[in-house]
This record gives sequence, structure tokens and C-alpha cells, in this order.
Amino acid sequence: MLVASPESQPAPAAVPVDPYTWSTRRKAFVFTVGAIAVANSTLGSALPSGAVSFIAADFGVDDEQLLTLPITCYLIGYILGPVVFGPLSETYGRRPITLWTFAFYTVFTLACALAPTFAALVVFRLFAGIFASSPPAVTGGIYADIFSDPKARGRAMAGYMAATTLGPTMGPIMSGYLSVMGWRWTFWVALIIVGASWPFLLLLPETFGPVLQRKQATTSSSNIANVNAIAAIELTRENWHHLFTRVLARPIKMFCTESIVLFSCLYLSLIYAIFYLFFEAYPIIFEGMYGMTPGECGLMFIPIAVGALLSFIVYLLYDNIYQRAQTQGKRWVEVEEYRRLPLACIGGPLYSATIFWLAWTANPSIHWIVPAIAGVPFGIGFLLIFMALINYLADAYGIFAASALAAASGTRSILGAVLPLATNAMYGRLGVHWATSLLGFLSLLMALIPFAFIRFGRHLRENSKFSQSLKASHTK
Repeated sequence: MLVASPESQPAPAAVPVDPYTWSTRRKAFVFTVGAIAVANSTLGSALPSGAVSFIAADFGVDDEQLLTLPITCYLIGYILGPVVFGPLSETYGRRPITLWTFAFYTVFTLACALAPTFAALVVFRLFAGIFASSPPAVTGGIYADIFSDPKARGRAMAGYMAATTLGPTMGPIMSGYLSVMGWRWTFWVALIIVGASWPFLLLLPETFGPVLQRKQATTSSSNIANVNAIAAIELTRENWHHLFTRVLARPIKMFCTESIVLFSCLYLSLIYAIFYLFFEAYPIIFEGMYGMTPGECGLMFIPIAVGALLSFIVYLLYDNIYQRAQTQGKRWVEVEEYRRLPLACIGGPLYSATIFWLAWTANPSIHWIVPAIAGVPFGIGFLLIFMALINYLADAYGIFAASALAAASGTRSILGAVLPLATNAMYGRLGVHWATSLLGFLSLLMALIPFAFIRFGRHLRENSKFSQSLKASHTK
């Protein structure tokens, strides 16, 4: 190999290759772009919920099961996307995956606005969901790329989680009121929001370290240090067989072999599915029991959004307690699990309790504001669980956080797509009180998982088969 003389070496890159060393301003911009992409994605998930009756009237559809498809097919797309886009972002970079998928999401949002038939709308929603699944799977990896400090990364992930909740809670309000002018207006306004987001996304820099190192190496390929720096990414770019058997299979492998990923996915899947089931259950409760219009029913999701915002304050309060204890040298902060999981230990019981609150106060003899206010602690509990477990996954798997988060995103979308299909049958047979209570009992059982992680998490991390296989692959 020919090695160039020192005099012939190119000047160092103006922007540091290591995203951990980027300026606070640059990191804040990347955080904002990620939150914008996620907000667009999650807004689309519940977008048709307030427009169902208008869509049914326009296309002459009266089958209640069919009318759940515009939402459930979008969530089915969420199943397919993360297992592809998360791992691909760890091979080809975060920026190209984010831009290409957002471009296709834009196209299929436009297609939904122009759908000529109900079947076409369902198909377009499926493809919109596939490409909208990229930001939730990739953005967590982006934040892990730029924040080395667990405190900063945790706060970024908490803000990211808030964005994932605010999106779907705004969807029913938009569609409930816009559909009065025609249900297509729901998608036209969503397309306007997408268009306003594009200037920010186009400025998103690449954040994945191995890709940045590879690009630097290509401009100074004679620099042996730079050439060696790209070895890790080249291991995942060998051939198509390797791409499908190792890279794209990584989230599935993590789900099957990593106990932390498996049980996190199970818990997140249930609470996520209950959240999306409420988009079908709220009309049964507030339109059926209280005689509200679709727009008024959409407003009942505002308390959940308020709870989501309040959960961020709870997160900051706990984070300050943790940082103070760390400064004082308290022994309990030496346990890694105490950095995140106590939030889920608070959020889990709170989440379950508010489901029972909704179940037994939803009655025409009780003012509608009582079950509606249950959405505030519901939103707090929901986000605390997500903040804790998503951050725990990001901390535990570092550079492969996108694959761990892709596994979580894909699995929760499976239940999120399936469970709402059973809403009408479940509420019809069990009634509002016991159908909702059943969800409360299931969530209460799952609330034990964070406590188990605190007790056994260190052992699980130290004996991680996935971590051992990664070490073996780097030593070959």
C-alpha cells in the first residue's frame, strides 16, 4: 500500500467527525429536526379517527371493522418499517434513510387526500405508515449519536417521547373539525404541515459516527488511521446476504435473545395498543354515552396531551434528584437501573389506576369532565413508562440503539394494529366498564416489569448474548 507523505495530507474537516463534540447549537438543531419528523409521523397515525363517519358516508362503507382499517393499516406499516429502516440507518447513515422515507411519506399523504375509493385509501394509508415508521425507529439512534452524556441524552429522549404523544392526540381534533368541510381536508392540512417541515429536514446533518468516519476516509484514503476507522461499518456492508441475514435481522434477533428488549417490547406494546384502542373507545364513550360530535370527542384527547407535557416536568424533577444524589455520592446511583426505571415504577401503577378511573366514571349520570380528566394522569403514566424504557434501551445498547428501538417500535405496532380491531366486539360484549377494566388489569400485570429490571437488570446486561456476539464479530 502506498502511503502519502505528511505534506500531502488534506486539511482536517471543518466539522468534527465525532458528533459527541458538536456544538450545543448544532445538537439542538438536530434534536429539533428529529422531533419535527416524529411529530409528523405520529400525527398521521390517528389522523382519520375523527373523519371515520365522513369517510363512511362518502364511500358508502357501513362495516365497522372496515372503518378501523385507515388507522390499523397505518400501524401495520409501523410493523414493517422499523425492522428495515432502523438497521439500515446503522449501515448507510441516518440522514439518507430519514430523507428518503420522509419523501415517500409525503407522496402517500398526498395520495390519501386524492384517494378515489375506500380500498385505495386503505392501501395508501398502509404505505404512508411504512415510511412514517422511519422517524420513530431512527430518531432515537440519532439522539444516541450526538449525546454521550446520559443526562443530556435522557432529556432529549424525553422530549422525543412527548412529540410522539402530542402528534396522535392532535389528530382526532384536526380530523373532527376539518372533516365538516370534507374529510380530504384532513389530509390536505397534514400535507401542508409536511411541506413546512421539509426545509428543516433538508438541513439535517449525518450523525452516525462510522458513516462520518467513512466519508472522511474517502477524502483522505491514504490516512491509515482513517481507513482503519471505517472497519466497523464495512463489516455490515459486505454483501446482500450479510445485509439480510445480519443487519435487517438484528431487531428480530435482539427481540428473541435479549431479555431486556423482549420484556420492554411486551410492556410498551400493551400500553401503546391501549392508547390507540382509545381512538376507537373514546367515540363509544363520549359520542355514544354523552352525545358529543366528532370534533367535541376529539377535544377529549387534550387532557392526554396535557399529561404528556406534565410528564416531562416529572422527568426533569427526577433527573435533578438523581443528579444531586450523584453529586453527593449516594450509593443507590451506582446501580445503572436507577437512572431511568424508577420513572416507570411510578408511571406503571398510575397508568393502570387511571384506566380504572375512566372505566367506572364513564356514565351518563356522571358529568363528562370526570372521565375526560382521567386523561391527564393517563398521559403522565404513559409517557413516564415510555421515557424510562426507551431511555433504558438506548443506554443499554449504545451504537445499536436504533435496532433495539426498531424492535420496540415494530412489536408495539403489531399489538397497536390488532387490538383496536377488537374494540367494538369487546365493548359490545363486556360493556364500557368491564372492557376498560380488562385493559387496566393487563397493564397492572405488566407494571411489574420495571421493578424486575431494577432487581435483575445488571445480571441481564452482563450476560447479554447479543453483546457477546457483537464483541466476537469485532475481533474476527
